[in-house]
Amino acid sequence: MRAQVALCAFGFLLGCGPGGRDNGACQPGQRQCSGLELQDCEDGQFTDLMKCDTGCSPTNGCTLCTPGTGTCNGDHAHTCNDDGSGYDDNFCDPAQGESCDAQSGACTGDCSAKALGNSYIGCEYYPTVTGNTTGADFDFAVAIANTSANPAMVTIDGGALTASQMVMVAPNAVLVQVLPWVNTLKLCSSPSTDGCQTVPSGALAMKGSYHLRSTEPVTVYQFNSLEYQKNSEFSYSNDASLLLPTNVWRTKYYATSQPFFTNGFAYYPSELAVTASADNTMVTITATASTTAAQGAPAFAVNTPQSVMLNAGDVIELASTTGDLTGTLVDAAGPVQVIAGHYCVNVPSDVTACDHLEESMFPVDTLGTHYVVNAPAVTSIPAGKVEIVRVVATADNTTLTYDPPITGAPTAIAHAGQFIEIPSTAASFQITSDQKVLVAQYMEGQTAGGDTGDPAMALAVPVEQFRSSYLFHAPVSYDSNYVDVTAPLGASISLDGGAPLVLAPIGTSGLGLARVQALGLGPANDGNHNIQGNMGFGITVYGYGQFTSYWYPGGLNLDTIVE
Repeated sequence: MRAQVALCAFGFLLGCGPGGRDNGACQPGQRQCSGLELQDCEDGQFTDLMKCDTGCSPTNGCTLCTPGTGTCNGDHAHTCNDDGSGYDDNFCDPAQGESCDAQSGACTGDCSAKALGNSYIGCEYYPTVTGNTTGADFDFAVAIANTSANPAMVTIDGGALTASQMVMVAPNAVLVQVLPWVNTLKLCSSPSTDGCQTVPSGALAMKGSYHLRSTEPVTVYQFNSLEYQKNSEFSYSNDASLLLPTNVWRTKYYATSQPFFTNGFAYYPSELAVTASADNTMVTITATASTTAAQGAPAFAVNTPQSVMLNAGDVIELASTTGDLTGTLVDAAGPVQVIAGHYCVNVPSDVTACDHLEESMFPVDTLGTHYVVNAPAVTSIPAGKVEIVRVVATADNTTLTYDPPITGAPTAIAHAGQFIEIPSTAASFQITSDQKVLVAQYMEGQTAGGDTGDPAMALAVPVEQFRSSYLFHAPVSYDSNYVDVTAPLGASISLDGGAPLVLAPIGTSGLGLARVQALGLGPANDGNHNIQGNMGFGITVYGYGQFTSYWYPGGLNLDTIVE
């Protein structure tokens, strides 16, 4: 046992075993732990290498604690982390169906971090109102899709609620829950049924976000506002966001928006809202447009990092009436949610009419280098109405290619946080970059063609984060709804159990597009839909009314992508 003797000579080792053999067969280079005994493979058998004092890991040797062990104190878990370097303390939330397992000292249940993995499906969310000019008689709402085979009990508190709400979502169903506007975040100092003309320049709202917890894994979309028509009135300003569960929040984001806009009566701001899930979260924001101090929020200067401290549920909302917040960097000390967009904007500026924009930003960790964008269809232009595409760089000296080629599309971005714009295209194409990028799509206004809809914003999903199944909601109150499906040409994709969709090739990318229109009623006449495939694919969901629209990515995986 020369290796054992040599290792024992080093003072940093915590101890050495007697050199016994484990009868299990093994391969050279393998190690295992038998209790606190670290064993190495020798001559096809595990042999004692050293005795550890406090913890043992086959990967890291003697450690402070043994991964997978811990203790419980009521609903609180004290669990050794994966590398054995220390303990993680977690609250096993009964409102998320969790409990502390006495044997492992870890939170267990379908909503535990280990069980959930990394996707848009989770058990804890923070729906957050963002500034919108729409009238107060229209509703802010969330659509909660239960992806499990069990009823989900959902608890919602915070925001403008005076008491917690509890609702039940049936298995494989979607429930639409209306929530009161948070006027501080709606950026409306004079809420009325006619809409807002007086717009504060941002806010810092303590517990301003709603806190949504479910006993079963769910997906959540927020609608701002839900209806485009209510009774005989029209909201004129809508969009929707895919919300990300807290288990996939990260610390670094870039934002995308549009420039501030004026209709001659008011200045409508470019917007950015950051929400924390834990107390004492320091958030540093480097804004690309200046803001003024308002409603407790400090002023931000261009390209000058400024930090704010947020507690769980707190929201800092930036609103710039002087510039464009696209490229703004959010860098936090702990996981946060970032929703970016616009109060109400023409896209492009000379095409009427203005509409609200919002979308949850994807963390930099989860961004990819391959995207497909498809212009949104309307009933009179089934091949796609024109859109604007923005690409935001996350690293210096980023290069871009397009398949098929797009005339005049820029092929380089010099610095992180800068962006290029591809104006007024109805094409479907793949974007490939040599470094991670964020890709946003913008519907153009009603008068750009098709005589329906107005601006809406959605993020393109990295091809690397495609999934093989989605449950989504298309509100029944809209004139028309669509789902666009991007999939490998050999894939078999079925919507609501129907025949496989027919895919039209996109350049030479090997991917294809299928569009399904007239969505909304769904199998149970409720706007809920299920789409499945035998390969990973991506979806975007959008809908139209007169002078209004919404658009959101239907879901994605949120694995960390290493370049």
